[in-house]
Amino acid sequence: MKEIKELTERELKDIKLIVFDVDGVLIRRGTRIKQEGNVTTLETKIIDKRQIEQIKRLHKLGFLININSGRGLYMLQEMFRSVLDFVSLTYENGSATWYKGKVEQHFNSFEYLKDVVFELMDVRNAKIKGFEPKEFIITIHCRDKVKEIEKIVSRHRKLYTIWNGEAYDIGVKDLQTKALGLRRVMKMFKLKKKNVLVIGDNYNDREMLQEAGIKVSADASRLNGDYYIPLEGDFLPADLLMRQILNEAKNPYLKS
Repeated sequence: MKEIKELTERELKDIKLIVFDVDGVLIRRGTRIKQEGNVTTLETKIIDKRQIEQIKRLHKLGFLININSGRGLYMLQEMFRSVLDFVSLTYENGSATWYKGKVEQHFNSFEYLKDVVFELMDVRNAKIKGFEPKEFIITIHCRDKVKEIEKIVSRHRKLYTIWNGEAYDIGVKDLQTKALGLRRVMKMFKLKKKNVLVIGDNYNDREMLQEAGIKVSADASRLNGDYYIPLEGDFLPADLLMRQILNEAKNPYLKS
């Protein structure tokens, strides 16, 4: 992998769409969640104003911007409210995309998840912090891995479970992925693989990166790419990527 500072205007000449994962890329990893009976308290993350301004500058240069995250739509809308007039939101690991007020659902997971969710809700373990409200996938925040969760999901052979260090994402194998969401977004904008740059940092981003012409890893210990973002002080990976693109893509030819 090359360091991101080696990404030049020449490599960017065909890029029309920039796709961002959120946690570990645009914001720090970690979610504060507390569940007591029927009451769930969930922290809403805030995107730094500096990153919002960078996204606006990329848009002015002519780039399309897509957010592709495991998070739910309501939270992503709150995070990116100031740029919703031009940003598309692909949520819950490729399950659906919101763009300019319209939602396109990419996969119906109800029949696959409707039974396992009740089994998972019956698990009693002190490590479980709570279920994050989602429409199409199941996300269980835990202080550490919970073997009982893994065993339950493994009995449902069509389902996957991904541990990201703070939560389990549970969805449908090979069908419900960020890659599916990205392919649908590419179709929406009539783009080819060479037109797409993707940045991700976690295991559930692997398939998504494979769909891109330029693959950027925000965590080289978890994910391979064409380029990687080095850990550099307090800077977030998306910050360093956007700095590099904005430094290299100075010409307005990108609008054509």
